[in-house]
Amino acid sequence: MELVLSVNNCAVFLLCSLVSLLVLKWLLKNVNWLLYETKLGDKQYSLPPGDLGWPFLGNMWTFLRAFKSSDPDSFISTFVSRFGHTGIYKAFMFGNPSVIVTTPETCKRVLTDDDAFKPGWPRSTVELIGKKSFIGISFEEHKRLRKLTAAPVNGHEALSMYIEYIQDNVVASLEKWSNMGQIEFLTELRKLTFRIIMYIFLSSESEPVMEALEREYTILNYGVRAMAINIPGFAYHKALKSRRKLVAVFQSIVDERRAQKKVSIATTKKKDMMDALLDVEDENGRKLSDEEIIDVLLMYLNAGHESSGHTIMWAAIFLEQHPEILQKAKEEQEEIIKKRPSTQKGLTLKEIREMQFLSDVIDETLRMITFSLTVFREAKRDVNISGYTIPKGWKVLVWFRSVHSDPEIYPNPKEFNPGRWKGYTPKAGSFLPFGAGSRLCPGNDLAKLEISIFLHYCLLNYRVNRVNPGSPVMYLPHSRPKDNCLAKVVKCPSSHI
Repeated sequence: MELVLSVNNCAVFLLCSLVSLLVLKWLLKNVNWLLYETKLGDKQYSLPPGDLGWPFLGNMWTFLRAFKSSDPDSFISTFVSRFGHTGIYKAFMFGNPSVIVTTPETCKRVLTDDDAFKPGWPRSTVELIGKKSFIGISFEEHKRLRKLTAAPVNGHEALSMYIEYIQDNVVASLEKWSNMGQIEFLTELRKLTFRIIMYIFLSSESEPVMEALEREYTILNYGVRAMAINIPGFAYHKALKSRRKLVAVFQSIVDERRAQKKVSIATTKKKDMMDALLDVEDENGRKLSDEEIIDVLLMYLNAGHESSGHTIMWAAIFLEQHPEILQKAKEEQEEIIKKRPSTQKGLTLKEIREMQFLSDVIDETLRMITFSLTVFREAKRDVNISGYTIPKGWKVLVWFRSVHSDPEIYPNPKEFNPGRWKGYTPKAGSFLPFGAGSRLCPGNDLAKLEISIFLHYCLLNYRVNRVNPGSPVMYLPHSRPKDNCLAKVVKCPSSHI
């Protein structure tokens, strides 16, 4: 009798435990639903398909697992396989209830409708890049700063002026690398592009200072895409320390420039972006504060070298992997040399704009790598897209990677094929390497100029031979070979220098 009771008690205990585990699992899976969806009332029934994942973490574990694997696109593929090809999904990302948009139509709407959407970057990203940078300021402030920086960065006169400095540094760097043997190609490229952007913004060419700053930017970037865990040892904590160091350096430069202006120190150096930011004032005579100037500089210097360096590296890799494309690109550059007057030294902006095939190579590289996998917006009000409701205050992630790898837009999307761009004009929202709308990347023309000049001289005079062509690729914070593209830069026998 006692044995029977004991068995029954065990069975009851096991059943209760099983029920408790099931209830606990249900609660864990539905905490975010209870916190964020139920309070929407009837609007919750018109939310996009998807799920908000586990409490607090949401879908971040799935995101990080995918982007630390060899198949980062499996993150969105999971949504598609579970909920269909709707192009819009609910999720819980970077600490917020979010909607991910993945088609040209939905991306275009979110990026261009300033009445319905505003910047929605995670608080951690804004803390690192700056509350007064382009990603943290209002539409009106953004418009004013864009107007200020457009001409000095992307204007015809500015681009023409930068060409000589860029090509001098490119030529010198390629020659130097060809004598160094084995190098981390990406690391050296990032130093080069950082030197160029520093010259444009701060007229600085101090090698030790630039290398120190570039190292801090590397740490900063790892924190931008990391979870906001401000504990020693975590990427975000390290990034905050790097930001403080960068701010201290820029503050000292601002102080020095302001002091020079007060005593009217005459100088023959060119007027750089720092000077422009110090001088500008609005219609009411208000000048920019130190915080505004530093945050704008910090953002520009970061974006202005990372994207160019990575794109150049991938373009060189793709060209070496496709000899027939490399040969066609080289022939175009040789034709430019043949056509120029014998008295001309170096490239002109007109010649660069005639590099049609090279431009296609660059666009195809930008499509393939999608340097920025997403941008963040926030719904200013309830918004209806494709029959679904995006609630006011929810974040919206514009998922560029999905657009650029959509086989319906780009057949065989994993194939490097610059020929696909010949005579092809992508419809709005289907090619977004620099974003779109009023917040289009303000340095896009400068970036393409840098990339074009480097590839011009590299194609004519050098080869980039990778040491580990099978090196695995890392996808965070940006796509790159794990070995930073270990390579030898080899000078061609028939050089055009």
